Amino acid sequence: MSGKNISVISLCYNDETYLKKHLENLSFAEEIILINNNSTDKSVEIAQELGAKIIQQNNNFQDDCIKLAIESTKNNWILLVSCTDHLSQELINEISSGISKPKTASSYYSGQTLFFFGKTIKYGVFLNRKKLLLFDKTRHSYSKSVDTSLFKRRKIFKNKIASFAYKNFDDFSNRLNMIRKEEAQVLFKKNKKPNIYHFFIKPFYVFFSQFFLKLGFLNGREGFILAYICAFSILKRYLILWLLYRNMD
Repeated sequence: MSGKNISVISLCYNDETYLKKHLENLSFAEEIILINNNSTDKSVEIAQELGAKIIQQNNNFQDDCIKLAIESTKNNWILLVSCTDHLSQELINEISSGISKPKTASSYYSGQTLFFFGKTIKYGVFLNRKKLLLFDKTRHSYSKSVDTSLFKRRKIFKNKIASFAYKNFDDFSNRLNMIRKEEAQVLFKKNKKPNIYHFFIKPFYVFFSQFFLKLGFLNGREGFILAYICAFSILKRYLILWLLYRNMD
């Protein structure tokens, strides 16, 4: 397929293990921009050797870096992924077909299949969740915190993204902690203060929702681990926020 009208923005954090395969997977696109979130491995060197453009996140919020990358892209069609994502040929063909039609949607979503410690996770965290994958920057205003497509019918690709998200338990924990820390910083910037609900009720609900309502128990032991750690990470988000208000690390 031809991807001459597509610019890719990919999120990177210590992804040297996946990066070469990831960039080869996206070789159909005309342009690839990598947002590097303070990687300490050889991710940046590998990406540069393979022709990707680099935006260093440093101490900026990821959302701001994505918006900066969107403004700098050559093309109007933006494909937004993480370095641990893999697009099947069927999904790539579906993307090509979608943007080649005379009438296109402003944005397209896709489901995700999570591979967690070697096991395919069909239920729980990603059940019915749809990720913003492709959008026209002239018609769709990107925002991580406010989904402008919630109030209209979404255009959803039939094929799902494969997410090979974690090399090992430490990698999983580090990535989740990084996400929650930034979320806490965003809440602090917005003057949101944690309360009893955030410390006790919300983490419990996250676990209950993922493990029971979203059928995570059908994933077995991995489903319980995933629900438990995600719930604990929510607690950690508000603990970090609480510490920020007390000028404590």
